[in-house]
Amino acid sequence: MLISEESIQNRLKEIGAQIAAEFKGKHPILVGVLNGGVIVLADLIRYIDIDLEVDFIRISSYGDEKESSGHIKILKPLSADIKGRAVIIVEDIVDSGLSIQFLRNMLEAYGPSELKFATLLNKPSKNRVDLSIDYIGFDIDDKYVVGYGLDDKQFKRNLRSIYACE
Repeated sequence: MLISEESIQNRLKEIGAQIAAEFKGKHPILVGVLNGGVIVLADLIRYIDIDLEVDFIRISSYGDEKESSGHIKILKPLSADIKGRAVIIVEDIVDSGLSIQFLRNMLEAYGPSELKFATLLNKPSKNRVDLSIDYIGFDIDDKYVVGYGLDDKQFKRNLRSIYACE
């Protein structure tokens, strides 16, 4: 086991309190990046005690591979109008950083008042672009991980903790 369920929940509680303090009165939209980000988002919003909205976007840069292809495509666009709104994108993991960079460039064109990023896991050694991630759960080494939304060919997302694979 790399990160226990208890450690994950404790860290999400801290991030949730920070978001609630920073966005009080702003009614942010939290956007989960499907598929992996849905579990992170579901637990995170329970720790944010302010009014908020939820939306989802689905992009793909992996296919069935363990490494990002670098080619990103939108599979499900946002439903919400984010113009003039505070937006927080919630990811399960930042690996190369290309997905975050893609989302930042795409969503800034819609004119949000603020655009922030939260990720449960970050692999700083794999980041290929200059990133600004506002809320990071855990920095991890370059290991392939599963559980808590992270999958191996769509399996193991339902594990409550995070495990490193060989």
